[in-house]
Amino acid sequence: MAKSANAGGAELGQEDILQFVPIAEAVATLLKPHAEVVIHDLRTQTIAHIANNLSRREIGGSSLAELKDIGALGADVIGPYRKTNFDGRQLKSITAVLRTKAAEPFGLLCINFDIAPIEAARDALNLLAALQGTGEQPSALFRTDWQETVNSAIADFLGERGLAASALAKEDHAALIEALEEDGYFAIRNLVPYLAKLLGISRATVYKHLRDARHNKLQTVEA
Repeated sequence: MAKSANAGGAELGQEDILQFVPIAEAVATLLKPHAEVVIHDLRTQTIAHIANNLSRREIGGSSLAELKDIGALGADVIGPYRKTNFDGRQLKSITAVLRTKAAEPFGLLCINFDIAPIEAARDALNLLAALQGTGEQPSALFRTDWQETVNSAIADFLGERGLAASALAKEDHAALIEALEEDGYFAIRNLVPYLAKLLGISRATVYKHLRDARHNKLQTVEA
């Protein structure tokens, strides 16, 4: 816990500014390392406590800069508002005005949140979204990349049945090959060795399932 000070030994009386130190420490701990919490004593216009010091200010230092940023103290909660840290990082801040029983302001509890990591993540996501594009894949390119076409068809087959490619049974292989044959995929050259490798079965097994699929199709037509 950072040290605190009753700046200049000022008479604090009933409204002890340091009673808010546990709150400052709790908030700073929850949001660490991205936020600092500063308690200002308006009666001495100095900093009474700093939790997770990001701004490199000192306890007992002047609060005039903070007061200038905040302005009027008519509201109990001021902000959120933007600030710039000493190192150029952008901070998003919010201030709670601490008041006496007579509603007179005697202190401020300021939370300064470093939004640089969030903005960097947002920029990265925006860049990724821009690179992905929004249009469909051109049909000519899609036709030439037959492996991607087959992969998509297999993914649809597995998704409809709630299956995983690594856990297909013999009957699942047969059903998949029958579905691919039904949609005309076996007109693609080199599909058999590709499927054999993809499914972890022999080419002979692929051909057997294909013969069975075509036989079943022929019987259905003749019926």
